[in-house]
Amino acid sequence: MSYDVGAVERRRLLSRTKSVTIVGASNNPARPSYFVATYLLSSSEYQVNFVNPRLDELLGRPVYPSLADVPGEVDLVSVFRKHDDLPGVAEEVVRAGARTLWLQLGLWHEPVADQAKEAGLDVVMNRCVKIEHARFAGGLHLAGFNTGVISSRRQSAP
Repeated sequence: MSYDVGAVERRRLLSRTKSVTIVGASNNPARPSYFVATYLLSSSEYQVNFVNPRLDELLGRPVYPSLADVPGEVDLVSVFRKHDDLPGVAEEVVRAGARTLWLQLGLWHEPVADQAKEAGLDVVMNRCVKIEHARFAGGLHLAGFNTGVISSRRQSAP
């Protein structure tokens, strides 16, 4: 089974996404989840939700103790948890009815991916949702990355 998700598929997933829930959101500005949260809130049209049982509020928004507590539809779940926590997180993601399980850079867990795919979810591993969104929106230059796109026109956001 292939676990690599190509650029066209990642763009399709981000284009259909209405909400992003960050599991493992941190209030520490040095943490990647904090940077991703600030980017998504300022540069995307996604409804952004946070899950962390140790926080009540982050960037002026409520933080929920679990995915089951997130109001509304849970669409794409971006996970910032350690490798050993991923099976439990995947079970929560499936129970929440999410459409996409997105494991951040450095996270790769094939049994978890199999579990999520068997439940009908799309799975992306070892990719940053911020980097991918910025890549397809033509905004990677804002963070110092080369987009590889030569154009004078800003592309539409996914």
